[in-house]
Amino acid sequence: MHPPRSKGNLGKSCKKFARGIRAADWKGTLTEACTNGLDTGFVALGYTKVAVLGVVQGITELLPISSTAHMRIVPALLGLQDPGSAFSAAMQLAALAAVVSYFWGDVSQLAASSLRAVAYRDFRDRQFRLVVWIGLATIPIGLAGLYSSAVLNTCGSPLRTLTVIGWACIVMAILLALAESYARHRRTLEDVSLADAMIVGIAQVGALIPGVSRSGSTLTAALLLGLKREEAARFSFLLGLPAIALAGFKELWELYKAHLSLEGWSILLVGLIVASISAFFAIWGLMRVLERFSAWPFVIYRGALGAFLIFAVAFGQFV
Repeated sequence: MHPPRSKGNLGKSCKKFARGIRAADWKGTLTEACTNGLDTGFVALGYTKVAVLGVVQGITELLPISSTAHMRIVPALLGLQDPGSAFSAAMQLAALAAVVSYFWGDVSQLAASSLRAVAYRDFRDRQFRLVVWIGLATIPIGLAGLYSSAVLNTCGSPLRTLTVIGWACIVMAILLALAESYARHRRTLEDVSLADAMIVGIAQVGALIPGVSRSGSTLTAALLLGLKREEAARFSFLLGLPAIALAGFKELWELYKAHLSLEGWSILLVGLIVASISAFFAIWGLMRVLERFSAWPFVIYRGALGAFLIFAVAFGQFV
């Protein structure tokens, strides 16, 4: 029999972890992580660490589990500083590349059909109308993002705290559970209407809150509207393309205006390449899970992650 020392050791380990979380949140490189007021913590991390975080970003960006949550907690666990909101926003371009390549059949068909409809003035064409609806559904997040960018992308944004992210994860886990439990999952993309597109578009605005997840909010809304699981994911990704592109290119422009260094651009490029590859496989995995199982694995994971974050922050306050 070993003496009962495990409880004390466990307490010390928990305190050490909590100190790591707090240190990663507040420790001193915050001023170095800003470029003309823009949060660019990824530059100080270097190529290797950004590549690692690129894998994390790519996998979690397109799964309904919140990339922001993971981009806060993974660096905290590894003792790294927050790569910053600019990194997360620029990584939207990696998601864009992955979605377009995975759903190239849908994207090319929508583009060709829309161009043909315009050329022949056939504005009743189903594909053309879907493209128009997706454009209209992007307006809410476009306006909301424009007016909230000063808060979201500022250095040390209060919305990127672990507490906010934790509660957002729990709320979205509950909503996704309701969508899984009570929706019928019978409709397809052919059944989508303008009203459906606008509802999912409004739900997409929630993605501006760190921890909500763009794919999580739109997938949940599409499921609640009765779409089949794989069709809900497909609609979620297609509807998100304009918003993803706008967010990514806007952030590149902001980084350009902030005079990001050449080294910073090269580090960002490494992250984009790695994230694009991992994001493609994340989509493949998500579609397989939704086709063969359900969204419950993501519900459980998000709920557990949110509870973990809230516990970690609360525990750290007493260190």
